[in-house]
Amino acid sequence: MTAENVPDTDSADEECVDCGYEPELKRTLGSFQVFAVSFAFISVAVGIFATYDDVLTSAGPVGIWLWMLAAVGQALVALVVAQFAARIALSGSSYQWASRLASPKIGWLFGWLTFWYLAIAVVALDNALASQAFMPLVGMQENESTARLITVVILIVQAVLVIASTRLLGLITSSAVGIELAIVVVLVIALAVVMVFTGSGDLGNLTSRGITVDSPNYFAIGGGLMAGMIMGLTTLVGFDSAANLAEEAKDPFRSVPRAIVASVVAAGVLGLIFLIALTIAIKDVPAVSNSGSPVAAIIRSQLGPAVERILLAGLAFAMFGAGMVVMAACSRQVFAMARDERFPAHRLMRRVNPKTQTPVPATILILAVGVVLMIALPGSALLQLIIGSTILPALIYGAIVILYLAVRKRLEHKEGGFSLGRFELPVAVAALMWVAFVMFVLVTPGDASVPVLIVVGLILAGGIYFAYMMIFNRKVLDTEPGDVDEFAAAPAIPEKTE
Repeated sequence: MTAENVPDTDSADEECVDCGYEPELKRTLGSFQVFAVSFAFISVAVGIFATYDDVLTSAGPVGIWLWMLAAVGQALVALVVAQFAARIALSGSSYQWASRLASPKIGWLFGWLTFWYLAIAVVALDNALASQAFMPLVGMQENESTARLITVVILIVQAVLVIASTRLLGLITSSAVGIELAIVVVLVIALAVVMVFTGSGDLGNLTSRGITVDSPNYFAIGGGLMAGMIMGLTTLVGFDSAANLAEEAKDPFRSVPRAIVASVVAAGVLGLIFLIALTIAIKDVPAVSNSGSPVAAIIRSQLGPAVERILLAGLAFAMFGAGMVVMAACSRQVFAMARDERFPAHRLMRRVNPKTQTPVPATILILAVGVVLMIALPGSALLQLIIGSTILPALIYGAIVILYLAVRKRLEHKEGGFSLGRFELPVAVAALMWVAFVMFVLVTPGDASVPVLIVVGLILAGGIYFAYMMIFNRKVLDTEPGDVDEFAAAPAIPEKTE
């Protein structure tokens, strides 16, 4: 092994110490496992399975081409996120970036929004696993109470596994990603073969508006076509989760940024191929559009019920792995804020078990939030909360891009690290324009008012604790632990004059 290929673990740990932290988390995640963390969060097959019906009912089959727009836009954001990940390898990702490069007060808002986005995402993903994959797989009838009970059980199992070992998390996540990739590839090939030999495919579906053909507001602001973007915007997110586990990655300055970009590109390409195959395979557009699960209906009609069950089994495992990733990322977010004394019950939440080297109380908190949401919130309120959480990543990514534009000139450049070079400014500006468009898409529909109010409510709730810190513990919001200039570029040395 050459020196160039030796994981840069020592320098990452040294940076952690320079930032005022004792390295407590165990570095066990290799390059593929780091990639798997980001790809599992995106979980392209799961995202398409859960939202394909929304595209068919709002924009029609032709709406799948909006996926390309979302993939390109999110790739731009991923490139900006990777620029930060290549320089700052600390748990908490955007919270740390904003705290150390802007101010702790701004960083706290980044962290608070990220915490709630991830905490809600765990519940949404596991509830979808219970109701849309596990229950149909085992032949259980649709029942919300049963689905909620199964969701709680899933949350408990995931929490136990996340606490047990980061290595175990990496193994399960890698397996889930491998199975998901295999499912998508096999399904695309199988559908193509069946359609070629039976003539059951219809290329006309790719340009069909389906059941939305008579929609009067199809092209209007907030109308059907714009609503069709929801699949790409809710699926191609979470790629920054690898950065949240940076203190557990080997050679994080290289592996994390590469994983962030590669996961979005891979998901974008694979997802588009999968969508094209599914859409051509639709035999009856109105019937499939009005079915409860269009993807399962298409597979059943083309490949039979046995293959449909295999699909559900694979999706269930992929969803389980994705849920573990989200829970782990959220627990690291809590841990990162707590060790800076900026999270409620911070003395408890910052504790790391010396045996498992995982933040146990922080993980249990995510479990507790999920259980409370499952027990306390009625169905309609839970749905609005989940919809509201789709706005949070757009807010977070927009803030990250703005932060990068503000501080990029004074950021250090690590030798051999990921860098866009002369393209960094145009990419960041394009990413900012994209995020502004995404926010416009998410908040303009007429039914978006309640989700927007939920997001505002979460921010205001955080404001109460922020005010408490400002009054009783202001110093934690005024100073950063460690070397405050750790990530600043070295000043230029003036040339000597004769």
